[in-house]
Amino acid sequence: MATKDLRINRQIRAREVLVIDQNGTQRGIMDIHSANILADEAGLDLVEVSPNANPPVCKILDFGKYRYEMEKKNREAKKNQAVIKLKEIRMQPKIEKHDLETKSKAIGEFLGEGNKVKVSIRFRGRELAHPELGKAVLDRILDKLTEDGVSYNLDKGALMEGKMMSMMLSPAKKK
Repeated sequence: MATKDLRINRQIRAREVLVIDQNGTQRGIMDIHSANILADEAGLDLVEVSPNANPPVCKILDFGKYRYEMEKKNREAKKNQAVIKLKEIRMQPKIEKHDLETKSKAIGEFLGEGNKVKVSIRFRGRELAHPELGKAVLDRILDKLTEDGVSYNLDKGALMEGKMMSMMLSPAKKK
């Protein structure tokens, strides 16, 4: 729950709340007016930390400090999060050998960076009558990646979608 969604002091709407004081001891269930007086006497804020509980749980604490700590935790969690992008490589079924090597090298680099790769083959005109040519190109790419020592997982094999045949590759998990 984001800190901006929390209710503090007079914003709390419940009649009765379960109060936890600044030392972490439960003070029990009391009416909201008494809880606010208790927080004012301590010179701190009454913060509704669990609004969905019955009765809602409120803590007596310094709200500014609490908000800072929560934002700090969120920043740390975001920093450790891995962002996976989806890259797409497009080609045609009548691709030349050198072009195929270049494309497979690019796919290997994308996988090495930790990105997913969608390899698409676009069929035009009469090429649609020969989907086996596209399948052969995708198989050659997989062979080339294996030959180059690129570790990958095949998420989705060669699949025809309209005028495109595509497959999905993701980087293999590092141990």
